[in-house]
Amino acid sequence: MPRWHLAPAGVARARRFAASGILDGVGAVWSSTECKAIETAGILAGRLGLGIRVREDLGENDRSATGFLPPAEFEAMADAFFARPAESIRGWERAADAQARILAAVRAVAAAADGAGDVLVVSHGAVGSLLRGHLLGLPISRALDQPRQGCWFAVDLPAWRLPVPGWQAMPDA
Repeated sequence: MPRWHLAPAGVARARRFAASGILDGVGAVWSSTECKAIETAGILAGRLGLGIRVREDLGENDRSATGFLPPAEFEAMADAFFARPAESIRGWERAADAQARILAAVRAVAAAADGAGDVLVVSHGAVGSLLRGHLLGLPISRALDQPRQGCWFAVDLPAWRLPVPGWQAMPDA
């Protein structure tokens, strides 16, 4: 899974998002080390004339204990991951631990920005869900998950608040 590439639809979606003007003002682009995130970050950073920096701790929750799961089984596992954040479900990283890791990583990225403009972090659905939950002061919940692939949200720094209430979808067409 960490080596999966963007599908052609994902590449097209990222290109449309890059051209939309939403990213104007971004001065630094960060990504997890997973292939799809790096490819997306590269498309977005390229449009801005920037390079990308990567951090492993911006990655999705560690699911290596089970590897690939068929979709129905994966969805059940993801439900359990969010429903029981203090437990390791079949060896997966605990949601509470993943949330702490992600918060530390995003804080480090923000600190490294040092006035370079807005910071763009390209990562994964569970990463955003866990970060949004913390910023909203809500318990870990799958209800905070992105509604579909290819979504984004903004964080107002240094206040660490969400100026846009929910996930925003990258344009499909």
